[in-house]
Parts: sequence; C-alpha cells; structure tokens
Amino acid sequence: MSQQHQAEIPKEIKEKGSLWLASLEAHHPESLIGLDSVQRRELEQVAGLSDFIARELSRHPERIGQLFDGLLDKVDRSAFDRELHQALASVTAEEEAKAVLRRYRNFQMARLAWRDFTGKVPLGESLLDISSLAEALIIAGRDWLYREMCQSLGIPTDADGRPQPLMILGMGKLGGRELNFSSDIDLIFTFPEHGETQGGRKSLDNQQFFIRMGQRLVNLLSQVTVDGFVFRVDMRLRPYGESGPLVVSFSALEDYYQEQGRDWERYAMVKARALGPWSGYSDELHSLLRPFVYRRYIDFSAIESLRRMKQLIAQEVRRRHLTDNIKLGAGGIREVEFVVQSFQLIRGGREPSLRTQSLFGAIDTLYSLGQLEYLAVDELKNAYVLLRRVENLLQAIDDKQTQTLPDNPLDWQRLCCALEMANEFDLRAHIEAAMGKIHRHFRATVGGEEAEDNHEHWTWQFWNVQEDDHAEALLKDQHIDDPALWPLLQGWRETMSRRPIGPRGRETLDRLMPKLLGELVSMPTPSAAFAPVFNVVEQVLTRTTYLELLCENPGARAQLVSLCCASPWIADQLAKFPMLLDELIDPAALYDITSLDDYGSELRQYLLRVPEDDMEQQMEALRQFKLTQQLKIAAADVTGVLPIMQVSDHLTFLAEAIIEQVVHQAWGQVAARHGVPSHLEPGQMGFAVIAYGKLGGIELGYGSDLDLVFLHNHQGTGLTTGERQIETSHFYLKLAQRILHLFSTRTTSGELYEVDMRLRPSGASGLLVSEIERFGEYQQQEAWTWEHQALVRSRFVFGDNQLAARFSEIRAEVLGKLRDPAVLKGEVKAMRTKMREHLLKVDEGMFDLKQSPGGITDIEFIAQYLVLAGSAEFEDLTVWSDNVRIFQTAAELDILPLPVAQQLIAAYCTLRDENHRLTLQREAGQLPAIAVAEHSERVRAIYADVLGGNSDELPVESRAQ
Repeated sequence: MSQQHQAEIPKEIKEKGSLWLASLEAHHPESLIGLDSVQRRELEQVAGLSDFIARELSRHPERIGQLFDGLLDKVDRSAFDRELHQALASVTAEEEAKAVLRRYRNFQMARLAWRDFTGKVPLGESLLDISSLAEALIIAGRDWLYREMCQSLGIPTDADGRPQPLMILGMGKLGGRELNFSSDIDLIFTFPEHGETQGGRKSLDNQQFFIRMGQRLVNLLSQVTVDGFVFRVDMRLRPYGESGPLVVSFSALEDYYQEQGRDWERYAMVKARALGPWSGYSDELHSLLRPFVYRRYIDFSAIESLRRMKQLIAQEVRRRHLTDNIKLGAGGIREVEFVVQSFQLIRGGREPSLRTQSLFGAIDTLYSLGQLEYLAVDELKNAYVLLRRVENLLQAIDDKQTQTLPDNPLDWQRLCCALEMANEFDLRAHIEAAMGKIHRHFRATVGGEEAEDNHEHWTWQFWNVQEDDHAEALLKDQHIDDPALWPLLQGWRETMSRRPIGPRGRETLDRLMPKLLGELVSMPTPSAAFAPVFNVVEQVLTRTTYLELLCENPGARAQLVSLCCASPWIADQLAKFPMLLDELIDPAALYDITSLDDYGSELRQYLLRVPEDDMEQQMEALRQFKLTQQLKIAAADVTGVLPIMQVSDHLTFLAEAIIEQVVHQAWGQVAARHGVPSHLEPGQMGFAVIAYGKLGGIELGYGSDLDLVFLHNHQGTGLTTGERQIETSHFYLKLAQRILHLFSTRTTSGELYEVDMRLRPSGASGLLVSEIERFGEYQQQEAWTWEHQALVRSRFVFGDNQLAARFSEIRAEVLGKLRDPAVLKGEVKAMRTKMREHLLKVDEGMFDLKQSPGGITDIEFIAQYLVLAGSAEFEDLTVWSDNVRIFQTAAELDILPLPVAQQLIAAYCTLRDENHRLTLQREAGQLPAIAVAEHSERVRAIYADVLGGNSDELPVESRAQ
C-alpha cells in the first residue's frame, strides 16, 4: 500500500486492527517496545487485513520485533534451506521435527503475507518466495528423515554400493515456482536404482525403504498438530494413482509413462521439477521424462486433449455450483495455463526454450518465437497477474485454500484495500474485464465452444404461437402429421409459465425451445418423443446453466432427443441427474466408451479433481463417475454399438474399479484414526473383496446390486500401529463397516450401489468380514448346497495377491468335493422350486425372463449343478465363474454335447439381451411366452435331461430347504 492509500483504510478494518493491537498491548506490552508510530500503524493495519497474520503474531508476539528488523524489506530465499537444516540438526524425535517445521512455516508465511498485503513485493517475487519456502520445508523434512532412517535401517544402495536418494518431483505451481499462499502440494516420489540397504540390522529392499520413508514424509508434512500443518500433500499424480506404489524407481517411472501415460499426465508433467539441490540424478530424471512430455514433431493433438480437459473442468464448475471462482470459471486462471501449455505441448519438442515450468517464462518465450502477439501477451499477463494476486490475498486472509470471491463485505474491503481499488464494484469490474480477455484468448487458442445454431424461423413461431388454427397451419406447412404435438406443447408451456425460473432462465428457455423443437420434429413421431425429452427440460428449469448448455450445444440437444426416445431408462437418469447432460456435449466422446482395463485409471483421474480430504466430495465424485459411465454404456447399448455380453463386461469392470477406490478410501479413513494392522508389510492390506452373483459371474446389469463377501488374513491376536490402537480383527470389522457406509450413503447423486452381504458365512447373523481360513472351514464343513451353488459364481475382485491365490485354492477345493449325484440333483431342484414359489409372479400367457420354467435362473442352475457334480473329476470346471464359459468348458470336457452347450449359451444370451432391453425401456422383465418359446422349451428339456424331471416340479424335502 502506498502512503497515500494507507490513509484510506476502511473503518471496519481499522476497528478490527485496533481491537487486536489493544489486546496485544494488554497481554504482551513487551512485544511493542521499540516500535515507532509508523510501525505501530502498519502492524495495526496488517492485523486488520489478515486474520492469519493476527493469529500467528498473537501466538508468537516475540517475533514482531524480528519482522521490523529488516525481514519485511527483503527475502533471502537461500536462508530458508540453511535455517531449516540448522534447526533440525539436533532433533531426534519425529514430533519435535513436526513442531520445528510447522512453526518455521507459520512465521515465514505470516512474513510473506505481510509483504503481499502491504504491496512491498510484486506478484512474481511473492510466488517465488512462497515456492522457495515450500521447497525448503519439503527438502529439510526429506533430509532429516533420510538421516534418521539410515541410522536405524541402513543406507539404501545400488548394486555397486552407491547410496541412493529419494528424489521428489514437485508438480503444478510448486514445480513452476508459482505456488499459491495456501495450496496443496502435488508430489511424486522416485529413486534411481533398485538394491538393498547396507549397515542395518537386516537388509531391506530399496523400494520398501523409500515407501516407508515416503509415508513418513507425507505424515511429517500434512498431519495436523497443535501447530497446524506444513502443507496438504497430494500424491495422486503418481503412476497408477492411489492404487500404485507410493514410490517407484526411475526405470518403473519411465516404463509407465512410455506405455501407459495419458494426455492429462503429459499436461501435468509440463510443470514437473526435481526439488532440492540439483544433481546428476536430477538431470537423469528430467531426461527420462522429456520424451513423454514433448514430442519430436509439432503435436497438434495436444489441442484436443486440452479442450477435453477444459470441458471436464467446466462440468465440475456446473456440478459443484461454483460461482465467482477465479480459477476454474470461464476466463479463470486455469484458462491462462491452458493457453500457454497448449503451445508448450505442441511446439516444445522442436523448441527447447519452451520446456520451462514457469508460466511467465513460457509466455515470454512464446512472444520471442512469434507465437503470440504483443497485445495477447500483454493482456494475458496483466489479467493473470490480477487474478493470481487476488487469489493469493484471498488465501492469505485466513490461510485457507480458496479461489472463490468473498461472500462478506469485510473480506471485499480487505481485497480492495490491498489492491488499491475504490470498492467491491470497482474490483469486480476489473476482475470481470480480466476474465473476459482471458476467455477470448482461450477460445482463439484452444477453442472447443460450438457456434450458436441457427434455428428455422418456423420453430420460433411454433414455440410462440397462441391460436390453435395458426399452430395447425404451421405443422401442415412443414408436412408434420402429428395432431397430438400442439396440445402437448401448449399444455407444457402454460404449466411452465407459472414456474418461478427468473428472467435469465426465462430468456434462456425462450432461446432453447425453438432449437429443441427443431430436433423433436425430425423424429418419426414428435409427440411420442415429447414427454421424455420435456421431462428432462422440466427438471433443469431452475438450473439455468443446464438450459444454456443445451442452448449452446447442438450435439447435446440431438443426443438428448435420440437417447430419450431410444430408452425411457436413460431419460429417467438424465431427469434425475442433470449433470449427465454434460456427457451429451460431444457425441464422439459419448460413444467412445472406456476400454475394459481403463476404468480404474479413468476413475483415478476423475478423483484427482476432488480434494483428497473432502470425503463428501469424494463420495459424490464416485457416484457421478458411475452415473456418467453407465450413461455411456447405455448409449452404446441402445444404439447397437455394444452387444449384450460386452455391456455386462463393462458394467462389471466399472463396478470393480469403484470397489477398488471405495476400499482405498475406507482404508485411509480407518487407518488415519487407528493405524494399520501390525502384521502387514508396507503396501499390503491383508484384505480381499469376493464378488458373488451377477458381479461374480461378470454379468452385471443396470441397477444390479453387488453381492460381496469380505475376507482378511490375520490369525490370532494383534494390535494396529496408530495412537488409538485396536485389535486387528476389530480394525477389519471397522473397515468393512466403512466400506458399506461409503456404498450406501445417499448423496445428491444417489446411492453408489446397494450391497448385499447375505452370502457371507452364516448369512445375516455372521461376521461382516471373515478370516480366510475360517471361511474355508465353513465352506467345507458347514455350508449348505445352495451356498456351494453361490460359490460357483464367486470371484476374487480386489485385494492382496496372496489372498487371491488362497481364495482360488479354497474355492477349487470346495467345488471339487465328491458329491452323490442323486442327492445333489434333489437339493438343486428343491432350491430351484422354492425360489420359483417365492419369486415367480406372472400372468397367464406371459413369460418371466428370470423365473419362469426355461428361463435365466434354470440355465444358471444347470451350470451350477454341472460344476458341483463334475469338478471332483474335472478340475477345469472350477476355473470360471460365468455361465457361458462354464458351458464351453463342459462341452470341451464332453460333459455336455456341443450342440446342447451352444443351445444353452444362445438361450442365455437371448434372454439376458431381452432383459437388458426391457430394463432400458423401463418395463418389467416379462414377454409373451410365445416370443421366447423356442429357447424356453429347449432349456426345459435340457434341465429335465441334466437334473431329471421338469424344471417346474414340486419341491422335495432336502437340506436345501
């Protein structure tokens, strides 16, 4: 602040500062000794401007004199590293190290915030100061931990005995030396060479050493203590995200990016920088990453990738109802980054000077290379500096991570005061002008916004017509023979006229409706399409952003109409969850469904947009991911892109990816409170998820629930490693309960999945999670035949490899028991009849696709009987859990004649296909019996031949009852 501007401090800020200074003088008068009147006035003003500074100086008033003793005038960045290493040199306890780091961080951040609020430093210098402080804190923590761990575990070395360091890649703004005041830090841990520790009591693999060190370093920096935290640490940018190892070697890092690196990871890697003193290892690390980030040729494919990423960010803004967000909104900070980094990705392979982590450095290089005009550079720079300055001040007010403009007058006054703006209106005008310029350059560079569609004049007339005769004449003029359309539109319009949607919403609706009617009348029967389409529109009437989305995107309107007509189920999903409308913007992306082995990585990427510690947002993101992926699968299904077998495969693999993330989240929450079971090695869980039923059989449908069983591998007693220790068995019980909570909690986007645990040992009365050997004993000695039938359709879907192998052994042993065929037949048939009596409700002449004789369940029972009866002799029957491959295996082993197996597979696929189709039409799973008679009669005949008798015979007394 200039001296002139200091005189214009608003009354509210003055009062807040005065009250704080009076309190300080009352409790710590010694802290003000030696300050002159100018210094006292500056102290008072800064305390009024920043709650964080006031709070920090109240806790440590002795530091006020230090600040005025030259620390506010300039910053020696090299001193950060030197002072921290000196402060930690004699520290031996981790809790003490945490205190040293946090107190140093808080004091220096208060100092840097003071310089920012009083205008003593330009933005570029301020961001560099914060970044240098962050880097010094991270490296000091790393070096202290390395020294401490080498003393107890030995020094990690390569094959030639050379010590190996932990290398840390700083990502994002930390990598670019442009860190926010209160930002997360995104890190990737790596080490040069595999090997073992030397000098410890026993040797330890290098990767295990560095994983332990990485876990402790994250805790050292991010754990909240009485002194706060150093930084929130986000490790999700590492290879494979949360499911990947915390630390990998250089070679593993290189292999991942060469074979599996995604476009968004290229974008992230532009900013990657090895932290700490530069070394040969730093050079090596950057050299191995360079070919992944920068292509040898001019790479225009980067534009489309960035365009899609921006589209995803825009979706997130709409879904989270973010307003006044200067980072993610149109024309926000992120768009400047996209403009600059698009040029870097496109031309960085040919222009080494563009391979810089600094946005300011890159934008200057683009000007010197003639890629950006002077006016564009000037506008982008000035607008970016304003937004980053506002962001930094926003965060420095109370040390909170936010990019949203204030919702209270006091914080607006604080911003205006620091930025020398007259009032909120003046500052808003400057911010809006800056964002407008940025968005214009973004559209010119990255684009991706479709031009407004020119609708036919008659659709505008039809939407606004009042008289019946005029409406009928308009329809006749366009050769539209659909007398029901006008009354439907008239009634809907009258209803909507009474809805309170505001002037902006009303204006947008009036622009949208002629365009939507233009899509509607292109359908064979517009009136038939009217109800599902307009039901969706009705649900978003008060969400003007979605009306605007449909108005501005011809592709989204066309997809809305075609998908609603093709499937009432999809129409329902769109009406219940309007955020799915975002998926309709790009038809090519909508039908480009995720490949089966990519659901896990796609979900990890999706979750990167959500703060890791915001559990509510994480739960909502999981549900939104499921809904969007289900919509894409259904769209491909109804348009014939995917056959039924692949639909189930995709729904199954989607569920597995979600299970993996839910377990990781639940584990993190329980472990944060209680530590982890002490018998585990780093990276292990000792936990497994077993899928039964449709998920186990890779036959999941829309709306299917998940039949799950949880297992763990801990025998005997033991405690967890945390401060609040609990028994290991109790830990796994809490983990299971947390998993079920994450699945069942209903958020804005509904329930994630309904989970059925009744197939666990002893059913609803049994433990939620079983020790795996006890599970095996139960299956061998206590389980009923129907439980062994269920085991046929079971499959390991998540957990440690040792548990996977052991479960497969137990399953094969149980299914391979020698059984009396006659007794088995009686029990299987009795259970089938009992199910039908409880579940079959169908009118005369109709056929229930699942429960009627000759239906899906009969086919499943045939497969289960074949496995239970034949696995003692033919172990190959225990390999598969899905019916199709069970029948194929039975044919290969000559248990079933090949034509019979083919008939069962054909019937099964046809009936399931019909069931999927009816689900998408929102109809009951029933058809006229004559429509499926050919398949059902064959199944009944095969059922009688395999199991004896008819599939609809009366029940017999058996253990299965």
